[in-house]
Amino acid sequence: MFGRERIELKTPDQVRVMRRAGLVVADALAAVRGAVRPGLTTRDLDVVAAEAIRSAGATPSFLGYMDYPATICVSVNDEVVHGIPGDRVLQPGDIVSIDCGAIVDGWHGDSAITVVLPEADPADVALSDITERAMWAGIAALATADRLGAVGDAVEDVVEAAHAAGGPGLGIVQDYVGHGIGSAMHLPPDVPNYRTRERGPKVRPGMCVAIEPMLVRGDQRTRVLADDWTVVTEDGSRASHWEHTVAILEDGIWVLTAPDGGAERLAELGVAVAPLD
Repeated sequence: MFGRERIELKTPDQVRVMRRAGLVVADALAAVRGAVRPGLTTRDLDVVAAEAIRSAGATPSFLGYMDYPATICVSVNDEVVHGIPGDRVLQPGDIVSIDCGAIVDGWHGDSAITVVLPEADPADVALSDITERAMWAGIAALATADRLGAVGDAVEDVVEAAHAAGGPGLGIVQDYVGHGIGSAMHLPPDVPNYRTRERGPKVRPGMCVAIEPMLVRGDQRTRVLADDWTVVTEDGSRASHWEHTVAILEDGIWVLTAPDGGAERLAELGVAVAPLD
């Protein structure tokens, strides 16, 4: 089950169970996306996600994890990740990142989206769009990658290309990276969202990873608030977070938390998915 570097390698049947967890996460995020609007509290969104996960017979990955008190993370504006749902009322123009995880029969799925509320600053719309495109580029890189470092190369390429084409200069958060996932929510290996000298472990069938770039409109440095969870940008700049769980299979890749397995977005990048179902 484990290869070198203690990376958990899944069997096809285990990947199929992870797919079930991934679809629960996709449905929960779709429910939250459909509900989110100005005037709701971040706790209201947590209630929507909790109902979606439990009605599917699954268990939230986040609730109780290292004493985390909620079902999802809701990070608003300068909050990068791990925002705790509570009494904060969403306002027009807020940029809201929603991170969700679920467990089915002991196997995890993990995904995140960003929603920009009406009356949005076009710069926030661009931030979310570039972050999402960078995530898909990182996922696509896995299809032909020899080493996991190709993900960070692809993410950074998108950010640099957007800036070179006249778009905003964005920071890539380096304090928080993607990760292995499977029988636990966080497993080796780390998956950086930026270029590194280390090329990372070899990409092998059976690996499952969460790819999750976090981009900001300013400096990439972050700090953690007094609640010991919420991560914010040091300079107050706004942030976006997108994430999918991806399986590497013998014949290619499969995005476990995308309803279509990632087929539509990856086709735009010249990659065909390789589902097991």
